[in-house]
Amino acid sequence: MGKITGFMEYGRRDPGYRPVTERVKDFNPVELRNGAKEIQEQAARCMDCGTPFCHGAGCPLENVIPEFNEQVYQGRWKEALDILLSTDNFPEFTGRICPAVCEGSCVLGINKDPVTIRQIELEIIEKGFELGYVQPRPPAKRLDQRVAVIGSGPAGLVVADTLNHLGYGVVVYDLAEQPGGILRYGIPEFKLAKWVIDRRLRLMEAEGVVFENQVRVGEDISYHYLKNRFDAVCLSGGAREARDLKVPGRDLKGIHFAMDFLIQQNRRLGNETMDPALDILATGKKVLVIGGGDTGSDCVGTSIRQGAAEVRQVEIMPEPPPTRSPSTPWPMWPNMLRVSSSHKEGGQRQWSVATKEFTGKDGEVKAVKLVGVEWVTPAGGGRPVMKEKTGSEFTIEADLVLLAMGFSGPGRNKLVEDLEIRTVAGAIGRDSRNMTNIPGVFVAGDMTHGASLVVRAMMDGRRAAAGIDAYLGDQRGA
Repeated sequence: MGKITGFMEYGRRDPGYRPVTERVKDFNPVELRNGAKEIQEQAARCMDCGTPFCHGAGCPLENVIPEFNEQVYQGRWKEALDILLSTDNFPEFTGRICPAVCEGSCVLGINKDPVTIRQIELEIIEKGFELGYVQPRPPAKRLDQRVAVIGSGPAGLVVADTLNHLGYGVVVYDLAEQPGGILRYGIPEFKLAKWVIDRRLRLMEAEGVVFENQVRVGEDISYHYLKNRFDAVCLSGGAREARDLKVPGRDLKGIHFAMDFLIQQNRRLGNETMDPALDILATGKKVLVIGGGDTGSDCVGTSIRQGAAEVRQVEIMPEPPPTRSPSTPWPMWPNMLRVSSSHKEGGQRQWSVATKEFTGKDGEVKAVKLVGVEWVTPAGGGRPVMKEKTGSEFTIEADLVLLAMGFSGPGRNKLVEDLEIRTVAGAIGRDSRNMTNIPGVFVAGDMTHGASLVVRAMMDGRRAAAGIDAYLGDQRGA
């Protein structure tokens, strides 16, 4: 342990954000970075716990957090980087967009503010790039076996990166114009700058990974094509089926899925060709975002930057408490109110609200009828049940409605249907190796475990890569 009294001497210091008046005028990253000295002081707050719950109960990747904190405090950035990369393929992603589940399990967080683990992680990888420690590492020996990865989101990239370093030939296919999946197209530029993704992709290409874009697997190329050229296939297309809202007026123009709105803005910033007639823009409009999660928050920030006249966000669930709820005691991920950088930029939030109807004029949405709800626990116990509050109906004017209510599964996939791959509750079924019912066809990420955090998709990518390596090792008698 670098500094025994560090957790008593230093308080938590978050880097903060660019001023609101400045950042709402552009799509540049909003979060600042602490300097190396401040990061080392934050690492000194780590208590080197006998049982590091941040590592086990907290981080899905099982990052070895106390050990890299120690190296950071001592100024040994290369050693810290080696420890971090042993479990996390892409710390530059998780260090920017992970909600820091590990910090919810930090022992220091029982009676003080937890260690700033996410910021420390980000500084480690950025120092690695700045000091030249991160360089292409192509495998010393290439195996004869090849793997096709379908989808270039966080899970697919992790599968490709891990298997490539093991010596397999890897080709990543994606239907979009550029690789990155939700990292590039779903997450706003102001949270994850796309040069960060491009830097990693260039590194992966230098190490031997091949990317093939604008390819619809199952249509442009068949499974027969893949089977003849690859020894294994991994599906990692994400959870693309957005939850819809089946209420009267849903067919009015001006009502869109949140991800369509966010993808357009990222494509716009990426100078990709789009049909102007299909533009979804908040400029000058009264925007209503339905759904209170991260996607909804991203819609708020994007709408503000596009110059919306008004932005409101509603959520059907009750407002979380301002501090950790007794229902989620330490070391569980705390149920508590979270205010994103976008929420601090403007707009209104309302909780315990359900949508009843969309109304409009000349085929365009103009208003939304809503009702207040309460969540009542049945007399016999069990899950709370939603009930509308009598006399709580109200109407909000809106000429752009964005549905941000999560995702129900991967949606239709021709390859999955043609091969009759087994599904479970709409998700792709798998065994303990992440292999589907079709030998040699694997699955990773949101396609199989449902929409979740980027860090969990990355964890599942590592699990799938291990399964593929074991399967191909059996095939070659290793």
